[in-house]
Amino acid sequence: MTRKPASRRGVVWLGWKLVIAFSVSLCLLALLRIQLQYRSVATLAPPLSVALRDYSGDRPKVAFLFLARRDLPLDFLWDSFFKGVDQANYSVYVHSVPGFVFNEETTRSQYFYNRQLNNSIKVIWGESSMIAAERLLFASALEDLSNQRFVLLSDRCAPLYDFGYIYRYVISSPRSFVDSFLHTKETRYSVNMSSVIPEEKWRKGSQWISVIRSHAEVIVNDGIVFPVFKKFCKRAPPLGSQEAWLFFRQNRRNCIPDEHYVQTLLTMCGLENEMERRTLTYTVWNVSGSKYETQTWHPVTFTFENSGPGQIKEIKKIDHVYYETESRTEWCKADSKPVPCFLFARKFTEGAAMRLVKEGLIGSSKNITL
Repeated sequence: MTRKPASRRGVVWLGWKLVIAFSVSLCLLALLRIQLQYRSVATLAPPLSVALRDYSGDRPKVAFLFLARRDLPLDFLWDSFFKGVDQANYSVYVHSVPGFVFNEETTRSQYFYNRQLNNSIKVIWGESSMIAAERLLFASALEDLSNQRFVLLSDRCAPLYDFGYIYRYVISSPRSFVDSFLHTKETRYSVNMSSVIPEEKWRKGSQWISVIRSHAEVIVNDGIVFPVFKKFCKRAPPLGSQEAWLFFRQNRRNCIPDEHYVQTLLTMCGLENEMERRTLTYTVWNVSGSKYETQTWHPVTFTFENSGPGQIKEIKKIDHVYYETESRTEWCKADSKPVPCFLFARKFTEGAAMRLVKEGLIGSSKNITL
């Protein structure tokens, strides 16, 4: 039996060592990449142990965050809502057009004086600037450690109960209220997102949310999901236009960022078990259009005529929400106790809001317990 020369065996062994070392290096690099990707998402979601974990005070605040086109047309209604309330229990923040100032000349309520953000941006409905504005509101409110609950509202939202009940409702629950569901017929998800956002994590829901502090921090600190939405989640141009023809010719999806962003982000961070998967804001959508017109659905407006005691009472009686795409019934709870589903409703005209005030339809909560 002939033997290979020692020098040749050494060369072969050296070659094998190089191959093994190279393979190990590739594995380590792959593991490192996975670890970095995991950390980049995981760091967005600080673990939640107790609802007020980082707050040592005995007066947690509810931050009311208003997204306004310019002024607040229902400011007189909110003035009635905040009147007589200890300001140690709440904060107010308004995102309006850049340069707009809330003062005695622009608002009828002192509770909004100088509550505008100084770093506001121009917002276009259906574009990523909407969720950018939301993030600015959360960021401003997070500067006050006393703010432990964050309620996002439109400029046409109206409260259905008095401050005391709404405060106890949101403070008592250790969970966020985020309308979030799977949409089996969803056509807004783009495969261009798949490298960051897996399709199984894609969610849909109402823009109007109420979140606990740790979830607000996740939204503000997100540097991964938001850029993807900004690039790939875009509203389609008006049907019939040249821009719309080019948009759909490129196989792009009509995507409304504010209907998906927070829901998808919190799901990606594994936080669905820390949410009541429903909104606190009641909305009726106009579904009278054709399948093409549904791309421009708008909420039904409450006017003086259809905002009377009977209509408001019916909204307050709702105690569950059915999600057809998931065959899921969400029974409304706060801190595991049955409660009415909705604390707010939209979209109200000034006449409808005036009726709420004059007829006392916001109502006292003295006989309601949590």
